Amino acid sequence: MSSLRLRVSLEKEALKAIAGAFLAVLVGIGLSRFAYAPLFPAIIEAGWFDPGQAAYLGAANLAGYLLGAICGQRLVAYCSTATALRALMLLATLAFAASAFPLSFAWYFLWRLLSGLTGGALMVLAAPAALSQSPPALRGLVSGAVFTGVGLGIMLSGTLVPALLTQGLPATWFGLALLSLGATLASWTWWPRDRVPDSGEKTKPASNRRSILRGDMLAIYASYGLIAIGLVPHMVFLADFIARGLDQGIFIAGIYWAIFGLGALMGPLVSGRLADLMGFGTSLRCLLLLNIATVGLLCINHTIPALALSSLLAGAAVTGSVTLVLGQTRAHLSEPLLHGHAWSLATVTFALGQAASGYGFSWLFARSDGDFRLLFLIAAIALLLALAASRLSYHLHGKGEGSSA
Repeated sequence: MSSLRLRVSLEKEALKAIAGAFLAVLVGIGLSRFAYAPLFPAIIEAGWFDPGQAAYLGAANLAGYLLGAICGQRLVAYCSTATALRALMLLATLAFAASAFPLSFAWYFLWRLLSGLTGGALMVLAAPAALSQSPPALRGLVSGAVFTGVGLGIMLSGTLVPALLTQGLPATWFGLALLSLGATLASWTWWPRDRVPDSGEKTKPASNRRSILRGDMLAIYASYGLIAIGLVPHMVFLADFIARGLDQGIFIAGIYWAIFGLGALMGPLVSGRLADLMGFGTSLRCLLLLNIATVGLLCINHTIPALALSSLLAGAAVTGSVTLVLGQTRAHLSEPLLHGHAWSLATVTFALGQAASGYGFSWLFARSDGDFRLLFLIAAIALLLALAASRLSYHLHGKGEGSSA
């Protein structure tokens, strides 16, 4: 009877950690990043900032994400993981509220930077916290459940934010702050308590630091960074490509963006379930193969089925790839603290690829007189290289470094 009660208690703790991580990702990534897209034109039309300034404010979030990915793991050296997660979600809430006041460009830039920082740090800390509480056989499904928060944020960015904008920009930012505060308070007691390691465990991560820099891990990081490059054209240019590039207008572009959001919502759960059946690495490579085909398809085929399929699968890849790479790093490094450092490095690599390619694609787009097809072609090549790197990680891991993933 006592063992049954213990099992039920552990299951409850796992569910709470999963729900908390879901809300953290919703706030830190789903809303802090993607809610800015529909707010971008509204900020310009309201005269808060000119188009150039608004674009830099969007880029500030990506720069902050990179900083958060770098610093997130270091926060737990000064406080518990639960305390860090609560503080980060509160900071994200404060960033939403502060954005309701366009006091100056510097003020706004600071809060957009901090909103990105919370997203990067929450990505590094929240998902591993949930994964550490879940049964090994269900880690794919758990990872998927956590990252549906990103997909839900994309869906809300296309539905809730436009509805709030009818009440004005300040009301919209305050509405997002209230939503973020509600998620923060709801998850407050759901985070698992950190177990105090013994003296041997404390020295283990430092002594085994080289494990996170093994060949198979470096190949995973490279693959994840290349995936970020391959996904940027869809994340940044898809709506504009359909609206102006194909001359189909903003309304039709919005429909395809909703399909993209639907894919982002479904991607983690489908990818996670496949990972439980096929393995994380195999599932990731299958996802990459599908996306290489659909991203490349946009270079030659712009029919409704092609656009819809490409939008859906690209959305699924945005969130599904995060789910699968998180699980893949855990499969290669089972020790929780080492996995935390590895996931932090992977997130930094993704953030670097995303930020660099975001600016690079923008520069190329301007220099090529708006050649969208060139962007999608480069994206397909980046995804092909990501597939090769993922395959390399499989071979390196299989040669004496444990079971393949």
